[in-house]
Amino acid sequence: MSLDADHIVDRRRMRRKLTFWRVLAVVVAIVAIVAAAVAFGLRGFGETSRPQIARVTIRGVIRGDQERVEALRALSKQRNARAVIVHVDSPGGTTAGSEQLYDALRRVSESKPTVVVVDGMAASGGYIAAMAADHIIAQRTSLVGSVGVLFQYPNVADLMKTIGVQVETIRSTPLKAAPDGFGPTSPEARAALESIVMDSYAWFRGMVQDRRKLAGQDLDRVADGRVFTGRQAIDLKLIDEIGNEQSALDWLEKQKGVDPKLPVRDWRLAPRLSQLSFLHLGAAAMLDAAGLGSLAARFADTGAAQAFDRLNLDGLLALWHPPVAN
Repeated sequence: MSLDADHIVDRRRMRRKLTFWRVLAVVVAIVAIVAAAVAFGLRGFGETSRPQIARVTIRGVIRGDQERVEALRALSKQRNARAVIVHVDSPGGTTAGSEQLYDALRRVSESKPTVVVVDGMAASGGYIAAMAADHIIAQRTSLVGSVGVLFQYPNVADLMKTIGVQVETIRSTPLKAAPDGFGPTSPEARAALESIVMDSYAWFRGMVQDRRKLAGQDLDRVADGRVFTGRQAIDLKLIDEIGNEQSALDWLEKQKGVDPKLPVRDWRLAPRLSQLSFLHLGAAAMLDAAGLGSLAARFADTGAAQAFDRLNLDGLLALWHPPVAN
């Protein structure tokens, strides 16, 4: 019996030592990762302390983003950024998010020469963002325009009827949460939605009229919801020039007196540490190796939840997508 008790005591002692060294290894690794991230951040700070041209990239679906607003506000106050080149490749997004981005970019363009380069697409909300700049450049085959607003919702009434499910709803007023997609859309609900869409469309159209100096038939021609290639858009005055980033540098030199030999540096629109997703993955892997599986799962789930959340789109959309055949 005494030998068994001594054996159990020895195993417990070894287990405590093993746990200690595992935890210590995790702590040391996390500290090393954080130190590397901080050093990376300091190196980036050194880069921004010298005269340069800032490069901002707007890519993908646009939605509200306060971190992006703060980053652009900081850029507008950055003395060593002599000019800003904004690369846009976006089909649009929510109208509120596009308006927020437009306002943030306008603040930048009011303090620094700003030029937009359309890479693949600046459609709908992406074009709203592009209009914030002093000059818009696109490639010949870029897609721009799609001046319009939409409100889409699924109607599953026939499906619900087929499977024998009926949704009962009690509303405070007929237009509360209407339409809900579980029954026919009433004429009143459709009229209410159309008024929202048309009001937002009038705002978008007015912005094109003001920023691109278009009116009458010229405005009607570009504001019917279509997208145009860069070759078409320059004739329609939706853009100012065919070209790329080098064209933007040439324009900044000729029109704004900006030294084209200045280095072009990426200006990040999110905190550096938030971009280092490997912090989540690395910490999760080390915690799992240390036998702390449940805590590791929390680290991994946090990163996944943040990525999934960015896919959600709620509200009125200024978004372009190719039509899907029935």
